[in-house]
Amino acid sequence: MTTNATPRLRRELGVLGLAATGICSMVGAGINIVPFAIQRTVPGIGDWVLPAYAIAAVPAVLAALCYAALGSAMPRAGGSYIYASRAIGPYAGFLASFSQWFGLCMAIGVVSYVIPPFLRDIAVAAHWPSLAGTLAVPTTRLALALLFLWTFVLVNLRGVGAVATTLIPLMLLMFVCGGMVILTGATHQAADYLTQVPSASIAGAPSRGSFWSVVPAGAAVLFSSFIGFDAIAQAGGEARDPSRSLPRAVGMAIITVGTFYFAFTAAVYHAVPWEHIAAASLAGDVTAPGLLTPLVTPLIAIPMVAGAAVSLINDLPGMLLGVSRLCFAWADDGVFPKRLAAVHPRFHTPHIALLVSALLATASILGGHLADDFFVGVDILVTAMLVNFLVMAVALLRLPTHNPALAAELRLLRTPGARRLVALPAIGLLGALLVAQTARDLASPGPWYLHPTWIWVLVMALGTAIYLRETRALARRGGDLRVITATLPAE
Repeated sequence: MTTNATPRLRRELGVLGLAATGICSMVGAGINIVPFAIQRTVPGIGDWVLPAYAIAAVPAVLAALCYAALGSAMPRAGGSYIYASRAIGPYAGFLASFSQWFGLCMAIGVVSYVIPPFLRDIAVAAHWPSLAGTLAVPTTRLALALLFLWTFVLVNLRGVGAVATTLIPLMLLMFVCGGMVILTGATHQAADYLTQVPSASIAGAPSRGSFWSVVPAGAAVLFSSFIGFDAIAQAGGEARDPSRSLPRAVGMAIITVGTFYFAFTAAVYHAVPWEHIAAASLAGDVTAPGLLTPLVTPLIAIPMVAGAAVSLINDLPGMLLGVSRLCFAWADDGVFPKRLAAVHPRFHTPHIALLVSALLATASILGGHLADDFFVGVDILVTAMLVNFLVMAVALLRLPTHNPALAAELRLLRTPGARRLVALPAIGLLGALLVAQTARDLASPGPWYLHPTWIWVLVMALGTAIYLRETRALARRGGDLRVITATLPAE
């Protein structure tokens, strides 16, 4: 284990910085792309998108409550790993958080890869066809995606203060520009759209499916839109007054983003016929501001599209912070290569863990480029995070019996009845979404290596092999993992 002389993480994040980390990790592809590209991924969902969103929001809120309660008792870096390892056992913690780490690294790559189309849409709105054509070139898209990723790796390297300084003003700009999308969609009808865009195609749009045939699968996909508040938990080792600030920040993030999502998505579907969105999604990438651009002047279209680009860019700093702290927490306990627990002596950040996570995100960018389908990464994220949130709900139930000392530190859901009221429905709903997600994936065509379920299984097998190797080495050195995970890591 580390000694007192070793550089450690610093508690520098307040409630606003923590909330911004969660909000900016959630609002991006989850609002500007997924609710519209879902017409391709779940054919026939049609105008059932908002009901599917409402269903997805329920387990997301329950999972957020589990995170908030566990964070109040165990405020350390690598939140989900710490929560499950201390409440259930070391391997359960590693299983849940390795799944999360892999899924989020894939998502970081996806977000990086979908930023360039938004820059293309800005060029289109500004009537710069030459630049728009350049930004549509696949090699240009790849180069820009890598540039955005590694720029924010450098921001993260400089510490949580630099991350918060970057996120807070961009978050405010994102909400202002997103408000323009809401206002535009709310003040126009589908008839206005067809008048402005008489060539709007609905040819090839699938017919709307029945509620039960498409909404559960759609809810599983849209659940990815609510993923991101967990980044707050991963920063638990760098939060000021963490027992209070972590639950407050989680609550602020889930309420703010949930309200914004519903207003935003409803506005776009109010103004644009879903049949056109479905047909456009089959033809190529679709984005919310790109769909609404024909309804407004360039003066409005440019900041509207730029705001969407900002929201995607905002995803990257908080998500990189979260995944790097997971690696750090594993290594700090001894279940992953010890070198990943190194902390930069000047910036007090886990720089090697950050580098390893960024390399996996880079692989995700390259995979999306080669497969020409970023939704594979989204589906991997959904599967991984559903597993993670299930384990968190179980951890909330198990903590009092497995680790009474830490359970006594809970500041939220302190009674057994309150914990059961949240955790049991969470387990049922998250389990149902996982079944729907897996069934949809395995029933879809394509080679096995493009099915997120099989990719997830293979990655978890690899992670388990690393875990077994490192824990055996720890035992040979005289370390007892159950003793280590009986208490919180030193600060």
